[in-house]
Amino acid sequence: MTHTSGSSIEMRAGDLRLALRPDLGGCIAGLWLGELPVMRSADPAALASVRDSASYPMVPYSNRLGYRRFQWLGQAYTTVENFPDMPHSLHGVAWQRPWTVVSQSDGEAVLAYEHQPDAHWPFAFTVHQRFQLSPTTLRLEMEVRNEAPHPAPVGLGWHPYFPKRQRSRLHVEISERWEAGDTKLPTRRVPQPGIDADVAHLDFDHCFDGWTGAARIRDEQLSLRLAASLDRLVVFTPPHEPFFAVEPVSHVNNAINMAEPAQHGLRVVGPGESTSAWMELHIARV
Repeated sequence: MTHTSGSSIEMRAGDLRLALRPDLGGCIAGLWLGELPVMRSADPAALASVRDSASYPMVPYSNRLGYRRFQWLGQAYTTVENFPDMPHSLHGVAWQRPWTVVSQSDGEAVLAYEHQPDAHWPFAFTVHQRFQLSPTTLRLEMEVRNEAPHPAPVGLGWHPYFPKRQRSRLHVEISERWEAGDTKLPTRRVPQPGIDADVAHLDFDHCFDGWTGAARIRDEQLSLRLAASLDRLVVFTPPHEPFFAVEPVSHVNNAINMAEPAQHGLRVVGPGESTSAWMELHIARV
């Protein structure tokens, strides 16, 4: 069942309830199993900032774009500040723009954002985001079409937040971790033999390479399985916050400024061509 109320869309399937805010960055305001928050969740009418949402899309790049500048096809470009007290721009542009509702039906909604070149991103693109809800699974799909007259760089991903409960535990199979210095930009890649620990004991704000299988999140109430078509993961576990984030992404942070951006996951999309990704969250009670 799907319905629209004011600026939000709500979908129900079994005991799962999903609330979207198309006008607020195409974000997920909340996901609940009964009354229990699956993601960090807020009443959609009360949500004032996408940064407080359950999840939002990251496109046409994820994480930090170093010092808000890059070169592409021999030309220098800049972006502008989009995150307070940060020398870098973050998470692309679509999370800070209103999306339109393309369609909605039982268990499914499709949103779209059309970007025209501006100070935040110099290349035109169109992105569609599809949400599908079943009684056990939330599936997200994103497709980005390059509307520029030349090949353009595209990165994409999602930024889901989860409540940090007393027994929250994270298990992921990964191979390498990107270390970051004081600038918060990646400096070197080091071996990382997976993560399998209580979230309360973790202090990560890193991108990880070689993600295989699915990320598993478990606490005293829920067992979650997070899978995606992407092979990199950003894990953010701020010690003093009541939440953490596990983010499927296509590329390494600041890949566009690395010597070989494509080797680090940045996609080069030709004029009129598209690239896509998906993410699934499987939800069960413990």
